[in-house]
Amino acid sequence: MPTIKDVAKMAGVSVATVSRVINNSGYVNEVTKKRVEQAISQLNYRPNNVARSLFHGRSQMIALLVPDIMNPFFPELARAVEDFAKLNDYTFVLCNTDDDPEKEMHYIYALEQKSVDGIIVVSSTVTEKSLQGIHVPIVALDRIVSAKLPSITVKNRDGARQAVKYLKQLGCKRIAHICGPDNVSNTKERLGGYIDEVKNEEWFLSSYVVSGDYQYDKAMDATKNLLKSHPEVDGIFVANDLMGVGVLKAAQELGLKVPEDIQIIGFDGISLGEKITPSITTMKQPIYEMGTRAAQLLIQQINEPNQQVQHEKYEVTLVKRESTK
Repeated sequence: MPTIKDVAKMAGVSVATVSRVINNSGYVNEVTKKRVEQAISQLNYRPNNVARSLFHGRSQMIALLVPDIMNPFFPELARAVEDFAKLNDYTFVLCNTDDDPEKEMHYIYALEQKSVDGIIVVSSTVTEKSLQGIHVPIVALDRIVSAKLPSITVKNRDGARQAVKYLKQLGCKRIAHICGPDNVSNTKERLGGYIDEVKNEEWFLSSYVVSGDYQYDKAMDATKNLLKSHPEVDGIFVANDLMGVGVLKAAQELGLKVPEDIQIIGFDGISLGEKITPSITTMKQPIYEMGTRAAQLLIQQINEPNQQVQHEKYEVTLVKRESTK
């Protein structure tokens, strides 16, 4: 592979001059600059990114950590981050953590060692304490990690309340909830919104709340057990759309018609929800907008490290589809 010395030799200049042209630093007259650029082009020379990052103190690289790449919500989020990164001349790295705290911290340490400029985390296990000693900007997305970290989330509790109210308006008399993992902030908020709407109902039972861990298979099994124990349930608010697909499948396998026998409403607004039959009514998050804003906020933190910590919450929107009447 050609080196910077090869470029300097072909252009008839010093290595320092080539470096100034590559890094756009210091004065180089236009004639010399064109000779260097022609040599770079002819030799197909690619600057060493590590060396450039040492020169600038920047790698022009940001990373996104997600807990489950199999959940379509996260690739949709990642697409937004990647698009914004590219528009701003940043390289994008995607890391799947499996919600494993050891794996998450391994990625964060490794990324910092490789001089990544900033990290966006979607995590239910990273804590303020675990991030002590990490010196790159971090933005939390979808879930709040710490009051000291900037975050981009939605109004989960309000959205959950809207979802349950809508099922009531449609005539549901016994509404259950399939929630996410206990340790996730948005699980607690969506559960809280559900409880707000049902706690004073005479029919409410604590056993109407079961966990699907934000996973398709677990939600499917949990729903089968729920409906076998409580055949009176005629409405289910599901804490994410991936689980909503599992709930729909479970209801169908039990011989229930959706929405005639049981109505289902999810949360997220992923494209999968509108592609299945029947399509799933959902509380839609502005996924692309959230990912874009997280990337924008991170780059702002990179460029201006002393910015005030911001916590932004977006509205969610009811999208009516075929899983409700």
